[in-house]
Amino acid sequence: MHSLKPTRRAFYRIPVIGWIARDLAEGDPDNIWYLLTAIISLWIIAVGTWGLPALYLPAVALSPLILVALVALTRG
Repeated sequence: MHSLKPTRRAFYRIPVIGWIARDLAEGDPDNIWYLLTAIISLWIIAVGTWGLPALYLPAVALSPLILVALVALTRG
């Protein structure tokens, strides 16, 4: 832990996100699949709880990223 950069060490101290990031960076390679399963499960639970708005909000949140990707593709 002493060889880590101060920014990475500070990031790892964030309660839930830091633990997940450290586990992905330094843990078992299969941990990414557990994280993806947990995210998809939470999304399904949110759709069951709140309905269609929970289904559409990730697409709305990612639309700026898709716009940047389309502009990057057209520029070459």
